[in-house]
Parts: sequence; C-alpha cells; structure tokens
Amino acid sequence: MLRKQGMKPSLPRFDIIGQLGSLRRYARSLTRDSTDAEDLVHDALVRAYERRSTFRSGGNLRAWLLSIVHNTFIDKMRSRRSEAVRVEQAGYLADGSTPAPQEHSVRLAQVREAFFSLPEEQRSALHLVAIEGLSYSQAAEASGVPLGTLMSRIGRARAALREMEEPAKAKNHLRIVGGPS
Repeated sequence: MLRKQGMKPSLPRFDIIGQLGSLRRYARSLTRDSTDAEDLVHDALVRAYERRSTFRSGGNLRAWLLSIVHNTFIDKMRSRRSEAVRVEQAGYLADGSTPAPQEHSVRLAQVREAFFSLPEEQRSALHLVAIEGLSYSQAAEASGVPLGTLMSRIGRARAALREMEEPAKAKNHLRIVGGPS
C-alpha cells in the first residue's frame, strides 16, 4: 500500500462491502422502511468509520457493525421520541388494495405484519438470531443487553408470534367454489 509523504499510516481495511446485506436487512427490520433503513446504514457506517480505531483486531466485524447499526437506531429513536414525530409505518409495508396473486404471498404478508407488530426490542432480538444467524451471545453483545435479557425477548417474541398464528389458522375461510358437485 502506498502512502503519501507526511500522512499517518492508515488503519487496517475492513470488508464493509461484504457486510452490507446483513446491515441493510437488520436496518430494515428495525426501521420498517427501506428509505429509513438506507439512512440508518449510512449513518452507522459513518460512525463505524469515525470509530474504526476502537475495533479490536481479530474481532467479529459483522457483530461490531450490527452493534453500531443497533446503537444508531436507538439514538435516532430517542431523538424522535423527544420531538414527538414518530409515525406508525407498519401500514406502508404492504399495499392492502392489491390482492395477492397466490396464497403464499398472502401468508408471507401475514408473517411480515406479525413480525413488524412485535415490540422493537423483541423484533430486534429475533432478527439478529433468526435472520442474521448470530449466536445468542453475539446478538446480546450487538444489542448491548445481557444474554438472559436477549433470550427472554426472543422467547416472548416467539410466543407472541405463536399467539398470532392460532387465530390465523382458525380464521382460514378459504374454500373451493365450483367444480363437480
């Protein structure tokens, strides 16, 4: 690597590009909006760049970056609450006026709606473990909570999703119309 005269030696390079998919998915899970998610990832990457000297050599870059995304999100939430501007955005995720062409599309929309209706801390914990594939201890570290708290949040999230699932099974009102009698 070439250095210009008079410049400080550069810090180790990170494979940030390889982590963008995970960062975007996690940000989308937290924000419930693709535009806000992109803004969150951008802000988190700026923070990561500014604080790159705090990254422990040999540490888990993905968990470190997800932790920064999480903390950036929490900071934004606190700011929005103090301004009283937070708007419920779950309704914008699916266009209710367009009928789904296939049954699995409807089911996916129901699962997505149920997931996004979970409280933020439960949704965040479940996302890190179930979608990003982090271990419980990595997810707890990324969230900045004790392991037991993370496990409790995941347990409550799964229980809430199961409760939401039971009425969905009971409400299956689809039936085959027509055909031979």
